[in-house]
Amino acid sequence: MTGSVTSSQVTVIGAGPAGLMAAEVLAQGGARVTVYDSMPSAGRKFLMAGRGGLNLTHSEPLPQFLARYPEATPHLKAAVEAFPPQALRDWSEALGQPTFVGSSGRVFPKAFKASPLLRAWLRRLDSAGVQFALRHRWTGWDESGRLLFQTPDGPRVIDATATVLALGGASWPRLGSDGSWVEILTAKGVRVSPLRPANSGVTVAWSDIFRDRFEGQPLKGGALTFGMHTVRGEAIVTRTGIEGGAVYALSAELREAILKAGRATLHIALRPDLEPSDLIARLSAPKGKQSLSNFLRKAAHLSPVAIGLLQETAISSGLSLASLSPADLARLINAVPIELNGVAPIARAISTAGGISFDELDTDFMIRRLPGIFAAGEMLDWEAPTGGYLLQASFATGAAAGRGALKWLPRKI
Repeated sequence: MTGSVTSSQVTVIGAGPAGLMAAEVLAQGGARVTVYDSMPSAGRKFLMAGRGGLNLTHSEPLPQFLARYPEATPHLKAAVEAFPPQALRDWSEALGQPTFVGSSGRVFPKAFKASPLLRAWLRRLDSAGVQFALRHRWTGWDESGRLLFQTPDGPRVIDATATVLALGGASWPRLGSDGSWVEILTAKGVRVSPLRPANSGVTVAWSDIFRDRFEGQPLKGGALTFGMHTVRGEAIVTRTGIEGGAVYALSAELREAILKAGRATLHIALRPDLEPSDLIARLSAPKGKQSLSNFLRKAAHLSPVAIGLLQETAISSGLSLASLSPADLARLINAVPIELNGVAPIARAISTAGGISFDELDTDFMIRRLPGIFAAGEMLDWEAPTGGYLLQASFATGAAAGRGALKWLPRKI
């Protein structure tokens, strides 16, 4: 391997929320920090996350908040408690981006966008002396333990005193998080749980007629049920299946069921707000000369896509909607079975499950078998629903890894 060797006190690899927060903590602690990223600019996925409104965190009490991380709660608890949602809100306000709590309890910057916050953050990091080296793709270590990068100008070798890895998962790889680090770390003996899509859509074998007519249409006001869990919210028909907030909330259970059995059945209530007796009464009204679609639209207030979903299900099940009694039709409307045959590709998922096992880390987020190498963010083996939990854990673990690296430095200087 050829290339010039550059010394660095602390190298942060990954310019997303976890990496940038680690860099900020390190710089505030007096470390000399350089952030490396394969992309031409910092925070690419962070900006994407804020495209529809940047959901920074959530306002619910901390015990309920921590429960959103299922099996990872014991491993994330100390980091989130050290940098909780209120601390993240205060941090945002100090950058000139005050926040507000939405009706769902989610927390957003008042500007509602990621770009003003990111610009202010990068200015703060610059004033703190943090350096950036972009278009640098990390490829591992050389035989002396120095970091190797591929750049447009050829290979670079970095001799770092400590390193924070914050390379993200494998969702939206075109924004920089492609999971290529998995092979590098497993080659070093680090145990990494397989990366899997989280907060992702699922696939359905729609008929051509349904797909062509309703692709991109939202199913509003419904309730989705899988197993013992029911979620109210919106779902969107895609060309290959179904996605949206309500689907994402069930995606972990759906994913595991599909991986185990190759399929799963999701039930959708199209009018969950109506009592069964009320719905039956509406469907018992004389239909007259109306088509069934018009009757369902007027009597049950179903949207065209909801009616289409009913018809799609009836055809695939060999049923005739017109022959169903009002009671049977009411039951179907509020328990439409959708046969799922797969999970949408990880490249289209909002986030990633799997990653570096917490057993591989010490309490300072240092990889035990790689002294001086810390890890944070979506590289770690946790997942959470949307609602601010993803960014909160990324910020909190980034801060924790930064603190850990600061503790490590005196041992090496």
